[in-house]
Amino acid sequence: MSNPVVERLIDALNNHDLDAVSACFGPDFFSEWPAHPGRDFQGPKQVRRNWETIFTMSPEITVAMTNAVEVGDEVWGEWHYTRAAGQDLRGVIIVTVRDDLIRRSRFYMEPVDAADAPVVGGPRLARD
Repeated sequence: MSNPVVERLIDALNNHDLDAVSACFGPDFFSEWPAHPGRDFQGPKQVRRNWETIFTMSPEITVAMTNAVEVGDEVWGEWHYTRAAGQDLRGVIIVTVRDDLIRRSRFYMEPVDAADAPVVGGPRLARD
């Protein structure tokens, strides 16, 4: 991954530095959760409030982007949040960067299930 603002964001998140986190986002920032539209929000002030809550609830949280592709002003990344409220989250976040600031994100993050967790309404592989 070579996008400087996304790298700064990951460093700021892992250092739990709220000022540095907020500085990564433009004043017009919009966060979209297509599968959970009630979670959508706007602005770097809300980013800061959200991460302040997350850092309080999950003081051991770490964030990594395990794979990424840049296309134009978008970074499509596979993210891994470790120890987020006691569990791991994985998924894709699509980040739009303009003028060295994050302007938009689309979150597709989900908690990681245990290997033997029941699959409600979905296929299940037979295990011998």
